[in-house]
Amino acid sequence: MSSALTRRNFVQTTAVITAATTLRAQQKADSQETLRIGLVGCGGRGTGAASQALGAEYNGKLVAMADVDMKQIDGSIASLSQKFPDRVDVKPDKKFVGIDAYQKLIDSGVDVVLLASPPGFRPVHLQAAVDAGKHIFCEKPMAVDSIGYHMAMAAVNKAREKKLNLVAGFCWRYSTSRIEAFKRALGGDIGKITSVFATYHTGPVKPMPPASGRPAGMSDVEWQVRNWYNFSWLSGDSLVEQAVHSVDKICWAMGDRPPMSCIGTGGRQIKAEDGNIFDHFHAAYEWENGIICNMASRQIKGCQGHNQDIIRGEKGALIIGKGGAPFIDGPKRWRFRGEEKNMYDLEHEALFNSIRKGSVINDGDRMMLSTLVAIMGREAAYTGQLITWDQMLACTQDLAPDSLKWSDSFTPTPMPQPGVTRFLLPEPKKPDAAGPGKKQKA
Repeated sequence: MSSALTRRNFVQTTAVITAATTLRAQQKADSQETLRIGLVGCGGRGTGAASQALGAEYNGKLVAMADVDMKQIDGSIASLSQKFPDRVDVKPDKKFVGIDAYQKLIDSGVDVVLLASPPGFRPVHLQAAVDAGKHIFCEKPMAVDSIGYHMAMAAVNKAREKKLNLVAGFCWRYSTSRIEAFKRALGGDIGKITSVFATYHTGPVKPMPPASGRPAGMSDVEWQVRNWYNFSWLSGDSLVEQAVHSVDKICWAMGDRPPMSCIGTGGRQIKAEDGNIFDHFHAAYEWENGIICNMASRQIKGCQGHNQDIIRGEKGALIIGKGGAPFIDGPKRWRFRGEEKNMYDLEHEALFNSIRKGSVINDGDRMMLSTLVAIMGREAAYTGQLITWDQMLACTQDLAPDSLKWSDSFTPTPMPQPGVTRFLLPEPKKPDAAGPGKKQKA
């Protein structure tokens, strides 16, 4: 994977790199037709996504897998085969290993691609799957920096043109109770929304091992990929990788419109010998009409866990807590009492039902909005600056290496330091050398 081709110059190349849409992208799949599923990223989340896909699709088979580690592939197959012994059929030549394994899988004849690798790879994988005309389940977040956002957004638009199904891993959007709760809140049951306060306080997800634990001879890229959560070019940091679920619910409450600006704070309380991510954030987003939405996240062991969304309106509040039924407190009191189906299953049911019917789901616009809003909050905290939405769209940040090979050396950006770390915007154009009123040379 070369950033020079697939990231920095993607705007120029996507205008000329096109792939014919497969027949299945234009017509519904026959009920007797077996859909061939490929999984990119065979860790816990990827294995879960494959399980949910097979559970949702009555006539689908997992036929190809891609990862940087064969042990991950074999472990995933062993787990999935226990539940779906007749529908996990990954032949040895369909186990693809390496940084470029995703492309080999996409070219192997699959119909549906599940993207569940570390988020830093997501824009490249998404673009490749769309170019090849595949239906896609895309785990969150969809990018970790501005260049990745624009690349993924271009893929979203191309998927729409090709009539490809693209379902996002923002699972709460498929939750039965949350759908009903937001329908009521946005429908006026709490009056005009005045503020949102969201928390995602939990423990460390994947603690960084000490530098002394790095095996002799292991390259920088391999070390960082194996500990991907702790490097912003791979994970996007905790606000973008994990708490983006809460950011997504904020955006949902605000009608999926972008904020005007954001100011934030954050840092790292628990020292680590390596890695460059914060362990706590707070981002205050301002929408039009002065509506402030606060997002607080933390990943520190031994602290109070708290995951809640409080959406306040002029006539009440919608309260959503992890694991509990959402409820409205106010004149129009309400609590969800219906059947709560597994939202991870529901998002895959929506994908495969749409493929079978020949219809199209494209979650692209909202999934990319929530991703960039999360990146915006991170950058406000990293830099200590107030950042506007227009600045986010113009940002030139590219966290990935110029080229990427398993054996490469790569020094990621240093631990951010608010007040010192810069927010990257295009360099201002130099004044016309001809000067005002002077004719330029052809």
